[in-house]
Order: sequence, then C-alpha cells, then structure tokens
Amino acid sequence: MRWLEALAKKAPPSDDATVADRMAEAYEASSRGDYARALEIWAPLAQAGVARAQNNVGACFSDGLGVERDPELAAQWLSLAAAAGDAVGQRNCAALYFKGEGVEQDYVRALELYRAAAEQDDGAAQDMLSWMLLEGEVAAPDYVAAREFAERAAAHGIAAAMTRLGMIFHNALGVERDPGKAVYWWRRGAERGDADGQAMLGAAFHLGSGVKRDALEACVWLLRARACGSPLAGQFFQAARAVLTPGQIADAERQAAAPLPEPAP
Repeated sequence: MRWLEALAKKAPPSDDATVADRMAEAYEASSRGDYARALEIWAPLAQAGVARAQNNVGACFSDGLGVERDPELAAQWLSLAAAAGDAVGQRNCAALYFKGEGVEQDYVRALELYRAAAEQDDGAAQDMLSWMLLEGEVAAPDYVAAREFAERAAAHGIAAAMTRLGMIFHNALGVERDPGKAVYWWRRGAERGDADGQAMLGAAFHLGSGVKRDALEACVWLLRARACGSPLAGQFFQAARAVLTPGQIADAERQAAAPLPEPAP
C-alpha cells in the first residue's frame, strides 16, 4: 500500500482533457504489457476519484498485473469504482463477490452489481447476468430476463450469449420451442468460436433438428468443438463419425482444421 500512496502523491491532472490523455497513455502502456507504467499513471488518478482508474488499479491487484496479487486491495478499489457507478468496476466487483475473493462470497450482491453494470449496457455483465438467471443455481430463475440480457450481450458480439439463446429456444425456456431459431443462434456462436455452440450445431446437423441432416457437416462442427474442449461434443461425435466413409472422415478433419468461416453479421 505504501507503493500506491507514494505514486498517489503525484498531483493528478485537473481537467477532463488531461485526464483522458493520461488514461489513453496508461492504456497504451498496458496494451504492450507494461502494467508498472500504467499503474504509475492510474494510481494518482484513482486517488483523485477517477472511477475507471480505480477500476483499473483494482483489476491489476485482482490479476497480479504489475503488482503482487492482492484480492483484498482489489476489492477496496473495485468497490470504490462500483460505488461511483463505473460499469466495468461494477462488473469486476461483482466477480469478486461471486467468487468470494477479497470479500465474503455473496451471490445476492454479485447479482446486484452484475445487473447494475448490465443496465449500463456492459456486454460481459449482460452475459453473466443472463447465465445466472437462466441456471437458477445462485439466483431465482427468470427465463424472460435471461433471454433479454442474452440478446443484449449477443448484440455486443459475445459468442457464449448466442449459444445460450440457442439453448433457450431448443429447451423452450420461457419461449415456444423453435429448432430453427436454436440453430440460428448456435451457428452464430459457433462461427465466433464458442465450443458449446459448435457442439450443438454439430448435434443439430447430426439429428436433422432445425436444419437438414448432414453427417459430414455434423462431424466438422463436432471435431471443432472437441478441439476447443466442449464436453457436449462427446455425446454425439462417435455416432456422427460412424456413418461416414474413411474418405469423408478425412475430409471432415481437413475442414475442421481450416479457419472458421466468416461470421454472419
């Protein structure tokens, strides 16, 4: 903490333009992995009450970037950023409460903070909130809100949210079951690299659910899902592979090793 106090003795910038310039300089340093330099800039700004700088200092303590990892100090700084209304600070602080790092584990508080960040259109918070509301393990299930926040996260390009939307339509969670919409969302998630989306898209091609049955295409997507570590792929892979000839299997392996197709907008 003495290190941070020493840095904070540097006079912080007094006008918004200078603050923005200093923040940009710190981000440039962090982008090249020089977190020590970034912290030299963020620390006095954080002490002066700049909420995003408080978040960034807290995130460095949380992840051990440029400083020794310290969850309790991370919680102090992230709490300040969250209280000031910074969406990223709220999301990062929520993660500490969810995991019980630096603070006592508190799912209710985590949910409150994720919701606050999600309402400010933070895509990552929308994705996590959607998951919490859908799973119903740490919060009361709310399928309608889970779908709405997944749609908002998907609009930010978050692949996991797209895959979740596919599951919502596949399992009729607060909506009418719609295999076609499930495939639509699984494909969007799969093309953006989500392993579970790839597995479910492969399963859809294998079963002919919401899309024309195509054993080769099924095997391609299931191979990609397996390579990315999806546990869902194992449920369908052997059955999909069994109907292919050796030549088709070789073709599927070649396609699966190729770059992903350009995602649809």
